[in-house]
Amino acid sequence: MKVVLRVVLSAVIILGLSIAVFADDETDKEQTPTETTTESVPKPATEAAPKEKGVTNPRVIMETNYGNITLELFMKEAPLSVDNFLTYVRDGFYDGTDFHRVIKGFVLQAGGMNSDMKQKVQRDAIKNEATNGLKNTKYTLSMARTSAINSGTSHFFINLRDNTSLDHYPADPTRFGYAVFGKVAEGIDVVDKIALVDVTTKGRHENVPVKPVVIKTAKIVGEKVEKVEETEKAVEEKAVEQAEPEATEKEIKKEATKIEDE
Repeated sequence: MKVVLRVVLSAVIILGLSIAVFADDETDKEQTPTETTTESVPKPATEAAPKEKGVTNPRVIMETNYGNITLELFMKEAPLSVDNFLTYVRDGFYDGTDFHRVIKGFVLQAGGMNSDMKQKVQRDAIKNEATNGLKNTKYTLSMARTSAINSGTSHFFINLRDNTSLDHYPADPTRFGYAVFGKVAEGIDVVDKIALVDVTTKGRHENVPVKPVVIKTAKIVGEKVEKVEETEKAVEEKAVEQAEPEATEKEIKKEATKIEDE
């Protein structure tokens, strides 16, 4: 009888220690900081899916007055966004437009505005693919939009840091996120150079480079692109001035949550 009691007592002690260990593990997870913010931030979707063997992602070379930037596009993860972007490239839409918004330590934004801050005619908006699991990590390429979830058109931005505040959070319907559809494959030094340019305010547009950062041409690697010319009449009939998003230094420090399609 004493032997049985000793066995039972030993089992209880072992079980108790096991429960204590698992409890400590869970506590450590809860206390792990999730950035430099003071508020609790829910975990984003998933990490960017690795490129599969045999899958060739399309690439686009953007020639700028600061050097060339090569973008690799994630066709499998973001087919709508990639197709949309390639359509604009094939049309010659980005040729002669600017990186019109540069916020150090945050993003570089472009998408159809010239040095006079005039917006070119855009195609219809597409579905937001922020649920694809890709995160807004440093040097990734994402779709810009307004506060409306499915409002992305021609505007895009390059992340200059890991912008977790721009990711998709499934558990929070107010944080749908911005769709990542590519990354900078070559020309990171050019991106870093552009990120340091002096900026100013032009009318209601903030963070505009003092010296224009011009996209001279954008071409798909291995594909001949024929430029589609737009008539002034078409521009006058379709062009609609969109509101410039507000992005002050104070907002950036508090983790900006909007990158709008202007």
